[in-house]
Amino acid sequence: MENFLAQLQAAINLVKENIPMALMLVGMLWAILFVNWLIGYRLNLLGIYPRHLFGLIGIPLHPFLHGGFNHLFFNSIPLFVLLTFILTGGLTHFICVTASIVLLSGGAIWLLGRRAIHIGASDLVMGYWGYLLVYAYKNPSILTAILALVCVYYFGGLLLSIFPNEEKVSWEGHLFGLLAGMSATYFC
Repeated sequence: MENFLAQLQAAINLVKENIPMALMLVGMLWAILFVNWLIGYRLNLLGIYPRHLFGLIGIPLHPFLHGGFNHLFFNSIPLFVLLTFILTGGLTHFICVTASIVLLSGGAIWLLGRRAIHIGASDLVMGYWGYLLVYAYKNPSILTAILALVCVYYFGGLLLSIFPNEEKVSWEGHLFGLLAGMSATYFC
């Protein structure tokens, strides 16, 4: 029992260490949103526009762009928590997972998404969520089990967002983000 409690405390400390970095990254998204708002959301034209050459620029840029304050607010909470969890693997690991999710999901949206401008960090949220669950399955430990349980308990409802339900919501981004995160467990 003492060993379990020691491992639990170590996991909690590791998560706490990553809070400042996660806050900084989410804060950066808010700063970008504020600038975008000031210029009438013109930056959103840099999102992913499927199967158009100009839309390719949106693949690395789309997670930084949001349609409004509500859009980013509802991404911020799960993004902050999941970012903190992903950062427990270290900065190099975080960069690999994030780049994999952004590029794989963005590429899939560009190839298969419906004709609209796709923006937002939702695919990143779904990717982190899928990554953490598959990683816990492939690499069982006290830390991965705790992180996976928190993901399922608090964010299990995210799974419903992979199905089309609202015209202005990129369910494709959610689905491809989830699949990209799950895939990232094989090379990150």
